[in-house]
Amino acid sequence: MDELKGTPKFELAQARELAEALAQHGADYLFLGKAGAILLGYPGTTLDLDLFAPKDVENARRCIAALRDLDFKIDTDTEQALLTGKDFVQIKDGPFDVDIIHAPDGIESFTAAKSRRIMEDIFPVAHLRDIIASKKASNRKKDLVDMELLEEFARVYAAANAQPLPSALERAMKGHRDNPPPP
Repeated sequence: MDELKGTPKFELAQARELAEALAQHGADYLFLGKAGAILLGYPGTTLDLDLFAPKDVENARRCIAALRDLDFKIDTDTEQALLTGKDFVQIKDGPFDVDIIHAPDGIESFTAAKSRRIMEDIFPVAHLRDIIASKKASNRKKDLVDMELLEEFARVYAAANAQPLPSALERAMKGHRDNPPPP
């Protein structure tokens, strides 16, 4: 609990429970926002968990079923908002706060963001560039305060997780193995 505000604070166990429930129902989504960055190792805290989901009725039904399995109370207005793909849906009547975002600022489409996602353990996380782009585009003061630290984290994360580049010799040898001379 956040002692100052009396609201639950995001914890890793909550993300795991949610990811497992969503996987069990076959829902398509990405962790987004500060919670997404935290799942990648960002040293911060947040009060809610942001999910980016495609605007798709069947996927919305899977998300709703997963949330209900975790004892979220989904009223008819919230259910309708999810089924119709409302851009931003806050769900505060559950064990922790979840925002489901169908059209985050700064990200062109779910399909594009999914193609860049980072799988961290069982968590499909939006790429840090997308998280940063979304926070910048929202232009909210609370997001802009963390921007410098988040951008530095993205640089450190990229360097630590970069695939080593093959040398010219390794590329030549691979090309030779892929294209052996004719007999």
